Amino acid sequence: MPVTPPAAAPFRKVLVANRGEIACRVIRTLRRLGIASVAVYSDADAGARHVHEADEAVRIGPAAAAQSYLSIPAILGACRATGAEAVHPGYGFLSENAELARALEEAGIAFVGPGTEALAVMGDKIRAKNHVKGYGVPVIPGVSEPGLTDDELIARAREVGYPLLIKPSAGGGGKGMQVVESAADLPGALATARRVATAAFGDGTLLLERLVRSPRHIEVQVLADAHGATIHLGERECSLQRRHQKVIEEAPSPLFETPKGAQTRARIGAAACDAARSVGYVGAGTVEFLVSDEAPDEFFFMEMNTRLQVEHPVTEMVTGVDLVEQQLRVAAGEPLGLRQEDIRLDGHAIEARVYAEVPARGFLPATGRIELLDEPTGETVRVDSSLEQGLAIGSDYDPMLSKCIAWGQDRAEALAALDAALGEYTVLGVATNIEYLRLLLADPDVQAGHLDTTLIERRLDSLAFRAPGEAEYAAAALLAHDGGRLADVSGGPAPGPWALDGWRLGAAAAHRVTLGTPDGGIATVHVLSTPEGVRVSVDLAGERGAERKATLAAEAGGVVVLTLDGDEHPYRWAQGIAAAGERTVFLGDRGWSVALPVLGRAERLARVRAAVHRHEGEADPEVRTPMPGTVVSVAVENGQRVEEGQPLVSVEAMKMEHQLTAALPGTVQLHVAPGALVKADQVVATVIPPDLTPREAHEGA
Repeated sequence: MPVTPPAAAPFRKVLVANRGEIACRVIRTLRRLGIASVAVYSDADAGARHVHEADEAVRIGPAAAAQSYLSIPAILGACRATGAEAVHPGYGFLSENAELARALEEAGIAFVGPGTEALAVMGDKIRAKNHVKGYGVPVIPGVSEPGLTDDELIARAREVGYPLLIKPSAGGGGKGMQVVESAADLPGALATARRVATAAFGDGTLLLERLVRSPRHIEVQVLADAHGATIHLGERECSLQRRHQKVIEEAPSPLFETPKGAQTRARIGAAACDAARSVGYVGAGTVEFLVSDEAPDEFFFMEMNTRLQVEHPVTEMVTGVDLVEQQLRVAAGEPLGLRQEDIRLDGHAIEARVYAEVPARGFLPATGRIELLDEPTGETVRVDSSLEQGLAIGSDYDPMLSKCIAWGQDRAEALAALDAALGEYTVLGVATNIEYLRLLLADPDVQAGHLDTTLIERRLDSLAFRAPGEAEYAAAALLAHDGGRLADVSGGPAPGPWALDGWRLGAAAAHRVTLGTPDGGIATVHVLSTPEGVRVSVDLAGERGAERKATLAAEAGGVVVLTLDGDEHPYRWAQGIAAAGERTVFLGDRGWSVALPVLGRAERLARVRAAVHRHEGEADPEVRTPMPGTVVSVAVENGQRVEEGQPLVSVEAMKMEHQLTAALPGTVQLHVAPGALVKADQVVATVIPPDLTPREAHEGA
């Protein structure tokens, strides 16, 4: 068992230089240790959960991260204003910034992280790779020299061979990484990677690595103090990724759950400790390795993250160690209260990241307001979250909202527990990836532990996302027809035509409710009151549905049950205003959710007109951004001839870049320039087919 650490709190007051779920998670440990917490916030986060959970909160600037969360003077000013003795940076933002660590040291404030030398070496992927190689840590073959131009990298790529991987030297999270299959694709990929790296990290330095086939992403958690002790807390499997961004993580890795795998576990743990010792590392850190599924006894150093990782809860659940507490104690100069022989891996833990995004539309970031929230609980379930009901989710920051973690005595039990927890997770008002996470967990290879970093991309096209059907449209129409007066039934039946045993109307009359469909179409629901009860019919794609007997009853916990001809359909529900400004009914069912806007006459006619003008198979000449964001680049010139699929404009939202392309060949008219702020569904360009005038193209859309 771990050695019990000293009871005394290592600091009196700590400032958390971050936001969202990680700020809330750090504040939780500070509260347990009796340490006063200071939150910082931008204008966009004035009402955020971490702000009111902290003992104090300080505004540090406008929404732009460069002027708030990335501003070292603002963080130092908040420390001086509150008397904070230490700064915990969380992850992202300034967490691996040597300048912040140096500035805090000069100000006499403790940085809850490693020293500046470790940050400088490990923060540069090229330098880190060359450095650990000298200490016997195996590395992937590649080109990792600073200062190489695109032409020099193209020339050196022959040494690496194809396929290869382009990686920015600075930063992380998969941003800027590009897989290149052939020499012809390399120049364009280098330009994109360098642009993204420069914008995201302020450093366009790139390196090339051999692409490892069937790769598994294995990382090892290390802890080290200033007294020479360095230990590891086992490994995490992080192979389930999309575009190099982790989605589901677990501890321990199923790859090492054999006698031979146990030997590899010991070797990879020792290599991680060697990498940490090579830079005199102090604090909590993660050493990341690439392991081929085809040769699981071989591993290669990728990088070291000199901070807490997003996925740290799975390690905490299988070791019982609070990593944030360890960070704080080590930063205060205390020796580790743990020895390597104290670390035991108990059971299995799996984490899923909940994002504000629309998986069925290419994982586009989503915005909105949390109208209804119900997060899972239980002895084996943990939720690290930034969510609360009424919170507005904007496009200024990363779209990750929370993490759902489940523990089991073995991997199968942990998988089942996580799936059940996600089925209990209700977030209405903003689209999330919860349904997608459940589909991914059900994949046979995921269940069997046959994982690699390309699995998600291979499976995407085969995932069957649920679409709303007759029951959902009928339930939404009845809820919209009533105006939401069933929202609070705790005190008894709501007024009006509602009763707890179903739907009541005072007189027989037909009523029509028009709802928007997720694909931009319309669904018309006819509600008719008869002496025998209410009957509904749903028109989809212009076809009138059959009339069905319908009742809608309220149950405890914000649940309504629609009964159609005897078949029951329970839903969580809420009403609110969607991002497009329309009154919307939100329905949720076992992790799945849908937003069904209630259309007025103008909105209905607009959708009908759009459907008439865009015949089946006809491309849309107008190029619209699917989300609000900032135009970061324009790849063409006004009036240029373009081909179908040619990139036109790149829009960045929630720290991700989205490329908008031409849907048909023609001449492009640009409506935006780099740096422009765009709204959701805004037209950024129009592609005029050769046989149309600009006016005809606009009217045809």
